[in-house]
Amino acid sequence: MKVLVTGGAGYLGSVLVPTLLAEGFRVQVVDNFMYQQAPLLDCCHHPGFSIARGDARDRSLMAECMKDADWILPLACLTGAPLCERDPWEAQAVNRDAVRLVMELRSPQQRVIFPTTNSGYGIGQKGLHCSEETPLRPLTTYGRLKVEAEQIVLEGGNSLTFRLATVFGISPRMRLDLLVNDFVYRAVSDGFVVLFQADFKRNYIHVRDVARAFLHAIRNFETMKGRPYNVGLSEANLSKRELCEEIKKQVPNFYVTEAAVGEDPDKRDYIVSNERIEGTGFRPTVSLQQGIQELIKGYRIIRKSGHSNVS
Repeated sequence: MKVLVTGGAGYLGSVLVPTLLAEGFRVQVVDNFMYQQAPLLDCCHHPGFSIARGDARDRSLMAECMKDADWILPLACLTGAPLCERDPWEAQAVNRDAVRLVMELRSPQQRVIFPTTNSGYGIGQKGLHCSEETPLRPLTTYGRLKVEAEQIVLEGGNSLTFRLATVFGISPRMRLDLLVNDFVYRAVSDGFVVLFQADFKRNYIHVRDVARAFLHAIRNFETMKGRPYNVGLSEANLSKRELCEEIKKQVPNFYVTEAAVGEDPDKRDYIVSNERIEGTGFRPTVSLQQGIQELIKGYRIIRKSGHSNVS
């Protein structure tokens, strides 16, 4: 079976695409390589791999690439609140309108799995987990556009969506602007971090477990389709302060302080229930501590320059 992955050279895609190939799928990637990296070179030997260098907003390109796809995974995205606030019109075109294009072009038989974000929950109620039934109140342009795109996908039918927790871990197309990745980098390279809104909470998930979630959904699509699913580590609903304490277990000299003035532009604060996807048999396999250990090793190899979605 053939899987089309837009944005397949990104942080998630460059982990997911080799995973799909290893499972016997043919995989076509559409990506514009906007970050000037080459994360899929290790896939080029694979006979089931093909790639189109182009834009997921290009109607003729997408029509050609989609015509024989059994599965469509629209990963192409301007990811993160800072990047979307910098260019909201571009963000709208990529994060929402390109997804609408996919749903317009695809046939009813083609199945769509779309990753969105649990940042759409915005600010949750203290002590109450956000489930998929919790009202969505996104605080940023990024969150709003992903919520709108999710609605388009689910209304189109023969689809499901993943509301991803904050992703962490090493990827061939590495990002250091994700919270866990960023804090571990600061611990290893700078030795300190200054926190804003230190007690604001969110949920976390390793990038390899996100790839596993896609495989799980493909294998169980008929029983899972038509619904959104929170995807995160249930034991990792942590505040920034608690996250830093986890990092200090492996980087004991990491100094953490809280700013008396100033604020984090990303003010989301919630805890998340992952019971729905766990009820389908999916369980993450990589703990937060394992991910931190992996990142510490990775930062002996890479430096921050060129490994972020924002400068």
